[in-house]
Amino acid sequence: MSDSLVIIPTYNEKENIEKIIRKVFSLAVPFDILVVDDGSPDGTGKIVKTLQQDFPGRLYIEERRGKLGLGTAYIHGFRWALERDYAYIFEMDADFSHNPDDLIRLRDACLQGGDMAIGSRYIKGVNVVNWPMSRVLMSYFASVYVRFIMRIDVQDATAGFICFSRQVLEKIPLDKIKFVGYAFQIEMKFKSILYGFKVVEVPIIFTDRTEGVSKMSTRIFREAFFGVIQLKVGSWFKTYN
Repeated sequence: MSDSLVIIPTYNEKENIEKIIRKVFSLAVPFDILVVDDGSPDGTGKIVKTLQQDFPGRLYIEERRGKLGLGTAYIHGFRWALERDYAYIFEMDADFSHNPDDLIRLRDACLQGGDMAIGSRYIKGVNVVNWPMSRVLMSYFASVYVRFIMRIDVQDATAGFICFSRQVLEKIPLDKIKFVGYAFQIEMKFKSILYGFKVVEVPIIFTDRTEGVSKMSTRIFREAFFGVIQLKVGSWFKTYN
């Protein structure tokens, strides 16, 4: 078993899932993969189960009934990882918007002292490919908004390409995480900082999916906008140690 687990949440990712799995397993550093599939009607789960024959003891799948949300998928994966001996637990999309080669760089950042390493689109300018300008601006200024409200020094607060050291996920009460979309990503970063963990950003190039359908929605952005205020106000009434 590797000391590193990559959690990939899926819903209708049949075009991408085999390619992303094979790419991760081709890396020089060994990673295990856990796919958390929300009952994909396109057969994503079946593809993963077939691939398990090629990668015994390295590829795992947890299947859930219905589309329950990105945040709950990661929480499910975090708990699964903590029941085992993984030292580093990763969040990564299935659609190649996150380059699997960067998994090694995120892991190295944690090996070198980071507790949480973020694959950042904005630490060195704006490194986004194939997004319309309206979405680039929305994402960039969402991070500006988060920094202003929360007073945290994270350039890419909504990033979803992350390496957690085990102790971060052991410390944060996962059953009290409130949000499921972009706000989930913000909440995990905010609480990691409040608990005193070292959060570092690693520059990446984010490339929008070329196959499959984006899961982004107005509801997810709305949750993030108001969720930031809720998280900040809530932090005034809680002690983190």
